[in-house]
Amino acid sequence: MLQPDNGLRLSPTAISQPWHGSVEALAFTGQEIKACLTNLEQPCYIVERAGQTGATNVAPVWENYQAAPQGETRAMVAPLALHQFGDPTFLQAHGVRYAYTGGAMANAISSEEMVIAFGRAGMLCSFGAAGLVPTRLTAAIQRIQQALPNGPYAFNLIHSPSEEALEQNAVELYLKHQVQTVEASAFLALTPHIVRYRAAGLRLNQQNQIEIQNRIIAKISRTEVASQFLQPAPAKLLQPLVAAGLITAQQAELAEHVPVADDVTAEADSGGHTDNRPLVSLLPAILALRDELQAKYQFAQPVRVGAGGGISTPAAALGAFMMGAAYLVTGSVNQACTEAGASEHTRKLLAEAGMADVMMAPAADMFEMGVKLQVLKKGTLFPMRAQKLYELYQRYDSLETLPKDEREKLERQLFRRNLDVVWEDTVAYFKERDPEQIQRAQENPKRKMALVFRWYLGLSSRWSNTGEKGREMDYQIWAGPALGAFNAWVRNSYLAQPENRHVVEVAHHILTGAALLYRVQSLRLQGVYLPPFYAQYQPMPLTS
Repeated sequence: MLQPDNGLRLSPTAISQPWHGSVEALAFTGQEIKACLTNLEQPCYIVERAGQTGATNVAPVWENYQAAPQGETRAMVAPLALHQFGDPTFLQAHGVRYAYTGGAMANAISSEEMVIAFGRAGMLCSFGAAGLVPTRLTAAIQRIQQALPNGPYAFNLIHSPSEEALEQNAVELYLKHQVQTVEASAFLALTPHIVRYRAAGLRLNQQNQIEIQNRIIAKISRTEVASQFLQPAPAKLLQPLVAAGLITAQQAELAEHVPVADDVTAEADSGGHTDNRPLVSLLPAILALRDELQAKYQFAQPVRVGAGGGISTPAAALGAFMMGAAYLVTGSVNQACTEAGASEHTRKLLAEAGMADVMMAPAADMFEMGVKLQVLKKGTLFPMRAQKLYELYQRYDSLETLPKDEREKLERQLFRRNLDVVWEDTVAYFKERDPEQIQRAQENPKRKMALVFRWYLGLSSRWSNTGEKGREMDYQIWAGPALGAFNAWVRNSYLAQPENRHVVEVAHHILTGAALLYRVQSLRLQGVYLPPFYAQYQPMPLTS
């Protein structure tokens, strides 16, 4: 009896080899064929028999057969385990099972819970250390190290040109507590602090080989910055560290033979700090630069290049791997999960966002430089209000020169208090964090205005994380268009509800969907046309 049309069509270019096996193992309906494709642990054969095209996971008998063939093998795909994606040296170096990582999101949005959940599942995640005072960061280090004594975990090291003490203090803590992997982000150039972290972990083993104990994963969006991490640290940064007794002369010498970073993440259009680069242009450019510098320096282990920004669906994940990414970095999708250090209201907004519901807004940490980051615009007025502050900062030289009506509007709508009181709060805040900032501001009225404006920019992200009541329209929520793509993909699945989103499950579904898509595309390249139905992966709750 003929089965309903399953949509499979064969090209004349498809292979044709005798197929010997059990006829009962052949599947001819669409659902049965898709089940064969999603059985990733087994090969999948496309078989033509009696004018019908079907599939099976059962291997044909290739030798010692006497009977006539039961059909023709027209294409096949091998088994594909999720750990086969990416660069195996990445898995080995970081002690992980999957080339899928959770990127850092500041103010502990990439929380201890998130790092631990990823780590227990064999995936690396970077704790969002940016914006935290040393006591809070120390507590996070201790908790994560207790939960994951053998890793894997990483901590963020963010470039802080306006508050250098933050970067320095973080490095001090990482060295003290033997944090052996950091994710460097927002760097405009190498600094003495990140070079110190790298060099302080170098030594020679008994075989006279260089051992790298302090690993760096650098997130970058520009080739000129990437080149600095893909080469050895310059002597102009190493020698002052030796003179100050922060590294040894031998460590400085060893640093001349290894790149600054072990891994470089090509960060495309992402949430938070971003240059909005398209991944299809950025990743190949960074890979080519890596190859050029590897040919020059001949490092024992070439720097691996991963991909981040825009990774939120199976198609995006597969595309990045097929372009040569050694690993993936996710961000926006993780912030919408239960483990994120974000409020329930924020996660709900994130779960409802579309790809066009994001925009650029001034960044608190690089406000004076005009650096922007990507945030959610749906359900909050933060982007517009932050831009207003930057326009006022550009136009006026001090708080005292602000027009009376503008100042009153700021005090009433944004700050909800007198700006003089805001300055008092700012002084108290920086006494613990970086006292030098106050001294610089007292000597420079425009600098003082910047710090006062940064009060709003800094607290707005904290309000989003803690769920500050009455401040919902001021929430600063970092997100990229990847989030909208994810929401569209899971719209009709259990992951549509934010309370069902867990970082490990999301990772599993993205990688599984990518594996299914790879198999479908491989068969298409072999001359088998499969309708879109076969490539569509719908997430289902995982069974324990």
